[in-house]
This record gives sequence, structure tokens and C-alpha cells, in this order.
Amino acid sequence: MKDLKETETEAIKIEKTALVVIDLQNIVLNMEYSPHTSSELIQNTSKLVNAFTEKGGFVVLVKVAHVDEKDKPKINMKLKINPESFPKDWDNLVPEIANAKNAYTITKRRFGAFFGTDLDLQLRCRGIDTIVLCGVSTGFGVDTTAREAFQYGYNIIFVEDGMSASTKGEHECIYKYIFPKIGKIRTSEAVALSLI
Repeated sequence: MKDLKETETEAIKIEKTALVVIDLQNIVLNMEYSPHTSSELIQNTSKLVNAFTEKGGFVVLVKVAHVDEKDKPKINMKLKINPESFPKDWDNLVPEIANAKNAYTITKRRFGAFFGTDLDLQLRCRGIDTIVLCGVSTGFGVDTTAREAFQYGYNIIFVEDGMSASTKGEHECIYKYIFPKIGKIRTSEAVALSLI
């Protein structure tokens, strides 16, 4: 894996780049993540949302929600998710980013933010060719969105301290062995300082 320091000094052109935040919604507050906690994720992501907003960048807040439970995947998944244990308004974005000025919100029905949404259209209409990607979970929503973005031809910058997973091992496997093959790895601070 490339050392984070190798790519931290490259400038990120705000007019060609979008911040895409995956699934930072109320449900994450009730789940445990590693190696970064929910509060760390929210803090680091808020910093990025503010940095993009201050420079007039395009911020996309992605959340997962279902209309009537009939639009959920019908495949036999081994994820142990019990919707009945979810808090009220589980699908609302966390308050720290929910009211970000001029942010575009996308509701997805599957792991990836491109499948069945207008994300690609919104990015292309703005001439964006690079996405800065963060959120949860590293091995599901973030990873699937990254692979979709790669297939569409986008450059990808992964914010390592802006994503996490249910286990440290899952997170580290994806960001050490998969993400460096399709994008660059940076910290939230490095991204915020590199925006021009």
C-alpha cells in the first residue's frame, strides 16, 4: 500500500471534485465501528463537508432507506440486521451533516450509491471527474460505491479516517488491499488542506 504521505500534498481541484458521504445516518449512532468510532467518523466527515461547502464544492449525502420494505434486496443475505431494533428516524442523516448548505441528498436501495440513483448524472452535469469518498461501512456501502465509480471512470480519493467497518480486520483488508488499486488514500485533514 502507498504511504499516506505520498499523496497528501497533491492539490484537489474543487470544481472537478465531489465529496460523497455514504450512509452517515442515525442508525450509525447505535452501531459499533472499528477502527474509527461513530463519533470520530461524524467529526471527520463534518470537517470535510464544511471544507467543501466553504469552497463552493459539490457535496453528496447518500443514505439508505426503504419505501415499504418491498424494495429491499430479496436475495439470501447473511447480514444480521433487525430493522425492528432500529431507532425512530433511523434513515435520517446525522444532524452534524443533515443541513449542509447546498448538499445534494441521494436515497439508495442497495449497497452502492450509483445503482438505481442519479448520482452519475449529477456528477457529469457538473463536469466532475473525481470523488472523495467516505462513510460506512468500508466493506459494503463505501466499497460497492467505489467499485461502481471506478467502472464509470471516476478518479477516487478514499478518506481512511472518514470510514469504518464492523471490525478492524474488515476495514483494514479493504483499505489496504483493494482501495489502493483503484484510487488514492488520504486522511480527512489532508483532503481539507488540499482543496483549491
